[in-house]
Amino acid sequence: MNLVLLSGGSGKRLWPLSNDARSKQFLKLLANEKGEPESMVQRVWRQLEGAGLNGSAVIATGKAQLDLIKSQIGEEAPVIVEPERRDTFPAIALAASYLYTVKQAQPDETVVVLPVDPYVEGDFFTAVKKLGDVLEAREAELALLGVTPAFPSVKYGYIVPFPDEAGEEVMKVSHFREKPNEELAEKLIADGALWNCGVFAFKLEYIISLLREMGLPLGYEELLARYGDLPKISFDYQVVEKARRIVVKKYEGAWKDLGTWNTLTEEMASPLLGKGFISEDCRNTHLVNELDIPVTVLGVRDLVVAASPDGILICDKKSSPRVKDYAAKIEQRPMYEERRWGWYRVLDYVKYEEGIEVLTKRIGITAGKNLSYQVHYKRGEVWTIIRGEGEFACDGAIMQVKAGDVLHIPVRTEHGIKAISDLELIEVQTGSSLVEEDIVRLYLGWGEVEAHCRKLMSRFEEAAAGQD
Repeated sequence: MNLVLLSGGSGKRLWPLSNDARSKQFLKLLANEKGEPESMVQRVWRQLEGAGLNGSAVIATGKAQLDLIKSQIGEEAPVIVEPERRDTFPAIALAASYLYTVKQAQPDETVVVLPVDPYVEGDFFTAVKKLGDVLEAREAELALLGVTPAFPSVKYGYIVPFPDEAGEEVMKVSHFREKPNEELAEKLIADGALWNCGVFAFKLEYIISLLREMGLPLGYEELLARYGDLPKISFDYQVVEKARRIVVKKYEGAWKDLGTWNTLTEEMASPLLGKGFISEDCRNTHLVNELDIPVTVLGVRDLVVAASPDGILICDKKSSPRVKDYAAKIEQRPMYEERRWGWYRVLDYVKYEEGIEVLTKRIGITAGKNLSYQVHYKRGEVWTIIRGEGEFACDGAIMQVKAGDVLHIPVRTEHGIKAISDLELIEVQTGSSLVEEDIVRLYLGWGEVEAHCRKLMSRFEEAAAGQD
């Protein structure tokens, strides 16, 4: 069995903690068995390890989430990176091509696709393991996992079985119904419908054959190069609605989509995360604070208060799904990001009339990690080390740096830094275009940086010796 975990999302539903660079599955708002903070993706990966499934899993994601996945799961996490966001069908097709030509999986092997962020217990993955047997026993094109509804939800989609099989362990699927009103949801449940949790299985050959029919390459590298030729469409519309034989296996355990503040706070280990205070007369109220200033909440009920560098939210929990609509209207760069080497927080940004921009960041680099060796063509930078020790590489030379050092990096200067101990610095960028596109990464690993600097130094010494 091969697992494909889909990691996408634009990060609007849990604003202001989530943003375009940090989607909900990466927020460390849950607690593991030791009481330590963990994210949804860390929780699911831990559960996969417990079920013995992580060795057969790959994560399909976009470039913007790659650093976070590597940071939270580990550098060895198997990741398929989509060149651009094109919905779930292209992502699954690319993953199928990877399994077929890179991992050389057999055409009759089962592929199970699931979201990277369901809130479930271990028995959920026991049910996932059985989908391959369901496919073969029922000779189906697709086998879905459906959750027995706990209440008539108007936020979830429903899988509706044929009436003559309603209530069975495995049922043929009649049709699907998206987000019905409460009255219809009650009728669907009475007729044996299940919540659609986004988990489905197929034989690898099923998608490979579809790629052949579409005239697309089967090879992973070739399909990657032609990714823009894939239709920008969901797997549901491209594949599921056209399938002739679909079955669903019933899952009667706990399942929850922690997609809103209302549902997420139900599973948080503590009502208070971060610097702040909640008075004793508050009821069903949560405070999540990522700022360095205290927030005090007094005498209220059913509220969520969330504060981050991206903004502040105060809302009734039942109204929290509406956050996405308002967050979509906010136009600003992400003010906080986690990367595989650490994190950064935007402290200030200003653009002057003459077109000069100034951006100030506080950057934290984990011991042993490094920023890439890079160069900018439209900005200069000044780094002030405020904590820790590190190695600073600049135009071929490497030197030791520590708290109190100030480093000037002019335009077109090659530079990078590695943290020996946990290191923090204040970075002030000044230039005409302070954008990601002005970062030209020359080397990612510090070993490559050291080898490059040694080579340049050797050439310099040879040139100097020749002049003598």
